Parts: sequence; structure tokens; C-alpha cells
Amino acid sequence: MTESPEPLEGAPLIAPSSTEHPLYDTIVEACRSVYDPEIPVNIYDLGLVYTIDINDENAVHVTMTLTAPGCPVAGEMPGWVADAIAPVEGVQQVDVDLTWDPPWGMDMMSDEARLELGFM
Repeated sequence: MTESPEPLEGAPLIAPSSTEHPLYDTIVEACRSVYDPEIPVNIYDLGLVYTIDINDENAVHVTMTLTAPGCPVAGEMPGWVADAIAPVEGVQQVDVDLTWDPPWGMDMMSDEARLELGFM
């Protein structure tokens, strides 16, 4: 029986985003137009978008999660995110993957989301 390798100490659980890419801020705003239907806060400020990776050909790969694996819109949410990003000028392709690792937690929300939901 082989054990899966342990992640390197200090390695991030969530891959870094392409924050320096010129399309990054516009793609973040597109993500902010998508809402979890059960929570009145956009998915970006909820902390559900883990990584926005944009390559040199302007193909966008989003890694995201949901508040819970049993979320009723689990099958639809990645499509909503792709549909929000695809019209952004310059974007050539969009792929959205769901992950459950690391699991989402309330500590991933932005201060704005916490304030809106009454946690601050």
C-alpha cells in the first residue's frame, strides 16, 4: 500500500491567481456577478473562488468550491461562472473546476461579505 505524498511544508493549499495579468480585475468583477442562490453575497466575496489562472493565450482556468458538497446548485454553479467570464473582452476560453480541498470555511469570506451577513 503506497501512501500519497504529503504536501511540501509551506506549500499553499490554494494555487496562486494570475493577479498581474491585465484581465484579472475584470474577471474578478465578472465572478462578483454570480451569487449563491441561498446567500445574498457574490461567490467571489464569499471566498468560493480559489484560483483564477490566466495563461498567455488569455485562456482562463478557475478553481472554485461551494459552501457544502450537498449544495443544490453544485452542478450548475461552474457553468454560471463560465458564462459570466466568457463575455469578458479578450478572454479566449474558460474552464471551471470544482474542488473540495481545502474545504470552504467562513474565514474565507471577505470583510464586506462578513459585514453584509452580519458576522462583523
